Amino acid sequence: MPSNQSPTTAADGDVLERRFGPRRDPQGASHGDAEEGRLLLIAGPCLLEQDDLNARIAETLLEACRTHGLDLVFKGSFDKANRSSIRSARGPGLEEGLARLARIRERFDVPVTTDIHAPEQAAPAAAVVDLLQIPAFLCRQTDLLAAAGETRAAVNVKKGQFMAPEEMRQAVGKVRESGGTRIMLTERGTFFGYHRLVNDFAGVGDLIEMGRAEGIPICFDVTHSTQLPGAVGTASGGRPERAPLLARAAVAAGVGAIFLECHPEPKTAPSDASTMLPLAEVAPLLRTLAAIRAAVASTSVLDGGATTALRSSGS
Repeated sequence: MPSNQSPTTAADGDVLERRFGPRRDPQGASHGDAEEGRLLLIAGPCLLEQDDLNARIAETLLEACRTHGLDLVFKGSFDKANRSSIRSARGPGLEEGLARLARIRERFDVPVTTDIHAPEQAAPAAAVVDLLQIPAFLCRQTDLLAAAGETRAAVNVKKGQFMAPEEMRQAVGKVRESGGTRIMLTERGTFFGYHRLVNDFAGVGDLIEMGRAEGIPICFDVTHSTQLPGAVGTASGGRPERAPLLARAAVAAGVGAIFLECHPEPKTAPSDASTMLPLAEVAPLLRTLAAIRAAVASTSVLDGGATTALRSSGS
């Protein structure tokens, strides 16, 4: 597959091509109107696990999304380059990690996403995944954003914990000026002193308004927003019991997508064990989120952008 094209399968067409918009060409001309519709869930383990566990998580998430009327993008990282300690688990690596994501994509016919940390990872990742994720710490890295944009894959840029919503226009511009036409922004908390993140829902509203003006969907990262960075020395702590509260608030505020990490036994996970939701708790949460989404669907607060997320950028 050419490195400047994202994959196209039934999964891509069914969930992504009709959801990521409004579609724009490199000059910014709009192609079609954003459609209000189903909530998008981006979810999976923090680090990719072995195939059987990845499949168990994907199958559970997909069943829950189908039951409650959500669309799913499966998430898993091949490498975590920003761990607290040099001794922390990093993941299976680029080649093996992308192979595991490809197997999930093929088996469940579901779009997949992963994060990249270096420009040279963009092209090989975009040849396999549907959505490239830019970590929050790296959201100002011009070379990384440009490399992601050059692939023409959809790009999800997480807002830096140190940045105001309006500052993310510059990140969007870097992706667009490099050829990227399908962009999402994700809120994941803001630094508040040491070892603490807070969520500013006035700022979430600002981000949603900016997304409407720019024609891009807004996502809310539920589990990383509960993180306590570096709070336990060689690792970060967290308050995962607050994740459902934040998810409900974010959907009520009008975001079009929710990001969360989950695991059958979070305490045994090799990364982000202190923030991930138990897999068994995801389906009940999705039922609640779908009800909230339906309740606000007819109001002006709804971010319609994510409901046309990942629309094809081909001419």
